Amino acid sequence: MKAIVNERYGSPDVMKLCEVEKPTPEDGEVLIKVAATGLNAADWRMLRASPILVRFMNGLLKPRNTILGADVAGRVEAVGPNVTAFKPGDAVYGDLANSGFGGLAEYVAAPEGLLAHKPANLSFIEAAAVPMSAVTALQGLRDVGQLRPGQRVLINGASGGVGTFAIQIARALGAEVTAVTSTAKLDMARSLGAAHVIDYTQEDFSRNGQQYDLIVAVNGQRALDDFERALAPSGTLVVSGGATRQLFQTMLFGKGRSKPGGKSFRTLSAKGNAADLAFVSELIAAGQIAPVIDRCYPLAEAAEALRYVETGRARGKVVVTIEEA
Repeated sequence: MKAIVNERYGSPDVMKLCEVEKPTPEDGEVLIKVAATGLNAADWRMLRASPILVRFMNGLLKPRNTILGADVAGRVEAVGPNVTAFKPGDAVYGDLANSGFGGLAEYVAAPEGLLAHKPANLSFIEAAAVPMSAVTALQGLRDVGQLRPGQRVLINGASGGVGTFAIQIARALGAEVTAVTSTAKLDMARSLGAAHVIDYTQEDFSRNGQQYDLIVAVNGQRALDDFERALAPSGTLVVSGGATRQLFQTMLFGKGRSKPGGKSFRTLSAKGNAADLAFVSELIAAGQIAPVIDRCYPLAEAAEALRYVETGRARGKVVVTIEEA
């Protein structure tokens, strides 16, 4: 089968289109004929081994998992022993980051516990744009942020994959949403359900006097002091992305700055799973959320697609098409 392989760490230049062996599903796995694969920041971080911790997870000198692409959508080609949730021909989608990625290929074997049935109202291309970003947004808002209806939520970095879903999911959960993004993307944020928008090139959300019950930091690089000023007295900060410094600063110092009944500073390590993806599927089927797709690329141009993702300028998601989708 054809696949995009990176046998060493580096820039997208190390990604090569190769012929590799077609996988065979093992116990509890299904073999998916991939139609489309959504790209995420996790892909270029794995490729570049950035931060350095990636090397401890995926190989010190060279990557153990040599095919990127966590978010896949396609049809079940075959099932391994003890698979009960899916059968050949089923349209499925899921986030395979916890099983070694592998989506930039014509076929991938995946644990059934990471998959869900594709919503009927999404194409394969649309479905591939959903899993990691939507589940990350859901877990950050509902689970870590403990969002309740009527609360004021600020999404910092609201125009990328996680951010566009965070706006929609927060609104679906009953929040009043403020989106922070660039000038060119303000209208998109409004169209997704943001009640208020802030152009970060013109206004600093941490110094405008507004405070929020929950801040989800998806992108950027801000100091904890900035977030603390913008939090309500019992507000919560959830950092799920952005610069490495922002993540590590919250991990190292957030717990010490958190006070019982007061402000809380937390990081999110999202984990894909079938239950949360099924919840996302229900929101999609109900028309409450939908993926935003910036560009699509064919498999042969996956390296160029990842270069674009790495710029951080995408509106929503970038998808690689594997076959006619």
